[in-house]
Amino acid sequence: MTEETSRRIVEREITKRVDLCRPDGRLNPDAVGWSRTPLHRSNIRGWGRTMRWDYWCLTSPEHIFSFSASSLDYLAGESVWYLDRATKKDVFSRSLLVPSQGTGFSERSGEGSVRIAKGPVKIAVDEATVGTRLRVRSPEFEADLLVHRVEGRDSLGVVVPWSSRRFQYTVKDLGRPAEGTLVVNGRRIKLTAEDTLATLDHGRGRWPGNVLWNWGAASGRSGGHEIGVQIGGKWTDGTGSVENGIFLDGRLHKISEELVWRYDTSDWMAPWQITGERVDLEFVPEYVRSSDVTRLRYMRSREDQAFGHYRGTVVADDGTVIRIDDLYGWAEEVQRRW
Repeated sequence: MTEETSRRIVEREITKRVDLCRPDGRLNPDAVGWSRTPLHRSNIRGWGRTMRWDYWCLTSPEHIFSFSASSLDYLAGESVWYLDRATKKDVFSRSLLVPSQGTGFSERSGEGSVRIAKGPVKIAVDEATVGTRLRVRSPEFEADLLVHRVEGRDSLGVVVPWSSRRFQYTVKDLGRPAEGTLVVNGRRIKLTAEDTLATLDHGRGRWPGNVLWNWGAASGRSGGHEIGVQIGGKWTDGTGSVENGIFLDGRLHKISEELVWRYDTSDWMAPWQITGERVDLEFVPEYVRSSDVTRLRYMRSREDQAFGHYRGTVVADDGTVIRIDDLYGWAEEVQRRW
């Protein structure tokens, strides 16, 4: 069997605001590339496999709290999840709205609001000068959190062009300090900005009917630096775009290569390996969240998301080798079919 190897690609940096779509609804060629700050306006109109979502994950030494708000043309889905890292006990809320009602999704990451206002799970995300306010309410949860905005800090925005009719714009904003109150089944938890980090996955696009992806993210301090790791795979292969980069003291070092992911699908707790010319990382899980949900007969969401620690090396833009030790985050394999 031929050994897998990483592959370099050529990507363009976007430096000015741009519309994601042309007036006819197809992908705007001028939008294809990556950016250090959210510059794309997701001016998607009408139906046609249009996917919008915002996923937030907050981690601290004791807790993990995540939620997603998503819309696919005729329906909206929400999920909320919490893990006590010491006891490994988790709590979950999920709902599906058909047809999609009482929802709203901003056209640009970092501006406007996201709303799921009906159903058993209600979500509100509002941008303000100081940061992003996250509010969630369900039978199991009540959260009111502030994710601080760090002036001058980069994020990673990427447009992935499967074709002129199928494309995705994603923003990964890693490791922002967060604080506030979280109530889980009546238990009140105080999160502080000193030890809680929040990561956003913002997505807008038009998707094919079956997608498989890897995503890995981690943030914290290692070797005297503030470090963020953002890596992906499978879903971007062959498109000429990748969502790979390293954040070093707030600055993005873009990695333009398709990385190689190696892991055991029969044992998600086994170490994962993610490698390339500038990336040599091992991920060691401490907990795996798995789900396989079929809805409306033809919709399937299969997720295996492992939380744990990264270690290894990455290479900065100037060739400096950065050592990573016990950086907390996650790695996942997800399949979506609709």
